Amino acid sequence: MIQMTLRQLRYFDALARHGHFGRAAEACSISQPALSMQIKEMEEVLGGVLLERGARQVTLTKFGEEIVQRVRDILRSVDELGDFARASRDRLAGRLRIGMIPTIAPYLLPKVIENLARLHPELDVHVRETLTPKLIKEVTEGRLDTAIVALPVSEPSLTEVACFSENFLLVRRGEDEGTPVPSHETLREMRLLLLEEGHCFRDQALSFCNMQSSPPREVLDASSLSTLVQMVGAGIGVTLIPEMAVAVETRSAPVSVARFGNPQPSRTIGMVWRKTSPLAGQLQQISEVVCLAADALREQRKTGSSSRKSRA
Repeated sequence: MIQMTLRQLRYFDALARHGHFGRAAEACSISQPALSMQIKEMEEVLGGVLLERGARQVTLTKFGEEIVQRVRDILRSVDELGDFARASRDRLAGRLRIGMIPTIAPYLLPKVIENLARLHPELDVHVRETLTPKLIKEVTEGRLDTAIVALPVSEPSLTEVACFSENFLLVRRGEDEGTPVPSHETLREMRLLLLEEGHCFRDQALSFCNMQSSPPREVLDASSLSTLVQMVGAGIGVTLIPEMAVAVETRSAPVSVARFGNPQPSRTIGMVWRKTSPLAGQLQQISEVVCLAADALREQRKTGSSSRKSRA
């Protein structure tokens, strides 16, 4: 009878994902020799070689590729057992693995965590920040319970719940304040600063400028909204940022912020989770907490705007 531990399965899954003993050991919080020993024992039990061990990385053998899919199915089923147990409780408690995209997390996450701690103190929240494609993959594979992303994601296996919408604002040099706001056609002729490839916010900005099907005159990339705004302050170009990011990103840069004419560019933010998730009811409650956090941010912006006007 084959005997393996769940711990070994998780170690093997981590090693397959990282392709490196050192990084996998760090992710699993064990020593590299201990990880190597556990994988070796697993190979002996299965009677086959799972990995090709190179000097810098490890790769799965054909046997290992077949095994890893079954291992992930087992781990997903085990995690769902825990989800079923949590779903049977009359309160939100235990581990919550939630993902957020980088154009949301720095601005919304503090309020979400604050509200969750106040309303559901028994939750143990684990946050993952990365790009939408990775989040969707990790949600569908069961490595995340839910993710907060821009909708729609159009993944048939996922439930999508819209939480709120927000506009995109134009950020330009401080001395441009009060001048006419360019149309999306005019933006095509300006030096437009955008997030690098892979960010959904980049695609949304290009869509507003009608640049998806034809190359823009000049576009410069950055990896964060903060860098984009600082580049604008240095006089390099103009950019678009989501409204929730304005207060944080523009406070230390010599820039001005303006709204576009209607219809304004915008995005819808919401939560996604697996349609088969036993936690669907609890995640619906979490989405309401996200809505509360967005409302609080909106009120903060209104209060801050009123204060600035009264000082002026």
